[in-house]
Amino acid sequence: MSKVTGLDLDSRLPKSIRAIRKYNLPTFSQDLIAGVTVGLVALPLAMAFSISSGMSPQAGIYTAIIAGFLSSLLGGSTAQVSGPTGAFVVVVAGIVAKYGVEGLFVCTIMAGVLLVVLGITGLGTAVKFLPRSVVVGFTNGIAVLIASTQIKDFLGLSIDKVPGDFLGRMAVIWAHIQTISAAPAIVASVALAGLIIFRTYIPRIPGAIVILIGGTALAFALHLPVETIQTRFHGIPQGIPKMHLPQISLGSAKELLAPAITVAMLGAIESLMSAVVSDRMTKDKHNPNTELVGQGIANIVSPLFGGLPSTGAIARTATNIRSGAKTPVAGMIHAIVLLIILLVAAPLANHIPLCILASILMMVAYNMGEWKEIPQILKLSPADILVWAVTFGLTVFADLTVAVQSGMILAALLYISKVTRTTTVVQVTNEYLEDGRDHMLHFREVPEGVAIFRIHGPFLFGSTDKISEILDHESELPPVVVVRLRNMTAIDGTGIQALEEMTHQLVSGGRHVVFCGMREQPAQLMKKIGFEKHVGVSNICSNVTEALARAQELLSGASSQKVNLA
Repeated sequence: MSKVTGLDLDSRLPKSIRAIRKYNLPTFSQDLIAGVTVGLVALPLAMAFSISSGMSPQAGIYTAIIAGFLSSLLGGSTAQVSGPTGAFVVVVAGIVAKYGVEGLFVCTIMAGVLLVVLGITGLGTAVKFLPRSVVVGFTNGIAVLIASTQIKDFLGLSIDKVPGDFLGRMAVIWAHIQTISAAPAIVASVALAGLIIFRTYIPRIPGAIVILIGGTALAFALHLPVETIQTRFHGIPQGIPKMHLPQISLGSAKELLAPAITVAMLGAIESLMSAVVSDRMTKDKHNPNTELVGQGIANIVSPLFGGLPSTGAIARTATNIRSGAKTPVAGMIHAIVLLIILLVAAPLANHIPLCILASILMMVAYNMGEWKEIPQILKLSPADILVWAVTFGLTVFADLTVAVQSGMILAALLYISKVTRTTTVVQVTNEYLEDGRDHMLHFREVPEGVAIFRIHGPFLFGSTDKISEILDHESELPPVVVVRLRNMTAIDGTGIQALEEMTHQLVSGGRHVVFCGMREQPAQLMKKIGFEKHVGVSNICSNVTEALARAQELLSGASSQKVNLA
């Protein structure tokens, strides 16, 4: 049995502990500014997600405070911010409708335990075995569901109870469309237009906060007839939430196992996706298993104080980093800011119009939808397109539990199908040997300033993290990096995306990337999806002989072609 080295043990520690060793006042100043900023951004989102899930607005705030603090303290990402997210809205609403609030708390605790187990056993990395088509299908479907749940408040419709299923919900909304109320519809439309303007023209300013404060003040001053947090929920309780241990029985645990697995899977997927986004922006690398342990503990504790399921939030994480966050302390400060607001300014939040929160969630649904990914998915193989369509359809028209389970099964079948196609039987002829000469590196001189890497075997979802062999040593790489694809037997959309992101990162660092030796299947798919836009046509060579010649040109400065980073 191999021993755990000190380096291995150190890498498993929470990022907060590792960061505190070199912590200083300038770093704290940057974390403080970022934490306050993201705390203000998180406030309306926490309330909106909670209300949309069928819970009180304070439940979302409790989640952001408790889970946000614990996941930053115990997680494996430097700048990740956690809390309630859009991914959970539909599944939480379904659990509350079927099992009640107490059932939700039990389900969240069970999901937290599952996340801890995934992290401790090292199975957190298994989340990478979800292909791009499945993840995009989930995300598209969830975005559509979130938007559909906001139509009632956005238009001020008079509906006593909105059905939990998509088709039933849309049927009821259409049947009551004549009850539209002018004041909420106008306020929500103006708010949404304002959010779009901020996102498009002044993205550095958190538009949600400006719209929330300005819209609430205007509605209050003009006495507009719009429903508020006070009128529907009788306000937000001021003070620290009390601890409550939900009743867990063997029978309820068995019933809640399936939704708990769904919550755990969604939490794992979104938190690790968010951590990857954080890595790209900070040039750091998260520990997926430590991150899942931190998220698991946060989800175990959150429902004890009336909180919802929590996971990494991509938009809040990005805001945190753009605001200057350097360590997990910023995430902890964000939670403390929300706690201060809860203790001091809760009465002011009672005047927030629900139609403004609906407009904010409409914007969230659009932002999280990854709509730009759909044209790329449609350029992939028929199997990838089918997987995306089935996942999207099940997410919208069935339920998330079925979609997650079906997505995992489809992912396994897709992986098996792609791997089996890589097996070939070919006769070795003189033509075959001659064709291979230009691909041989033996007896060739590699110019100084050139590093050569090769990808061997199928480069599919589940294996794309191996590209870290290049990126982990980015600072040590020479000006030109040649990637040999001669022995890459197959690729899919996830693999192409990984190569595009690697290229973008290396080129942004001032390096050139040259690819060579693509086989038939990768070459066809990469051409179909427009891979050359990311590297330049001249930097895709048919063999290593051409690639070394191209590398020599780049080193000597003979080429004037600039890489298109579209």
